[in-house]
Amino acid sequence: MKDINHVTLVGRLTRDAELRYTNSGLQICKFSVAVNTSKKSGDSWTDEANFFDVVLMGRQAESVHRFLKKGKQVGVDGELRHDRWEQDGQKRSRVEIFAQFVQLLGGGGSGGGAPGGGSSERSDEGSSYDAPVAEPDRFEDDVPF
Repeated sequence: MKDINHVTLVGRLTRDAELRYTNSGLQICKFSVAVNTSKKSGDSWTDEANFFDVVLMGRQAESVHRFLKKGKQVGVDGELRHDRWEQDGQKRSRVEIFAQFVQLLGGGGSGGGAPGGGSSERSDEGSSYDAPVAEPDRFEDDVPF
């Protein structure tokens, strides 16, 4: 059986994306996404944010980075990568999302967006398309059915 490493999330950028190039010319775009979740605490709901670092590489990183502005809502599809290193005698590690697909969604951010409110980039083909995104329903009790 093959292992599965897949993550999909929709959230808002916590800062403008950074674009860098390796010595060989590979484009690397890094950004952070906040994903809000709601939890029921007693009789009321509270919002809680989770933060994720995202890495997008290749041609699509260069073409989409200018639209990745703080507050912009994006959809990210990719896989988790665990990086380990040693710094000043201390073992360090971090988990990042290596994006294979990034889609710009409506709203937020001071940066422009693509006409029609959506744009997407897929790493394997560089193709783009617009796809509808549904807003999740909010249930007022513990059981959502």
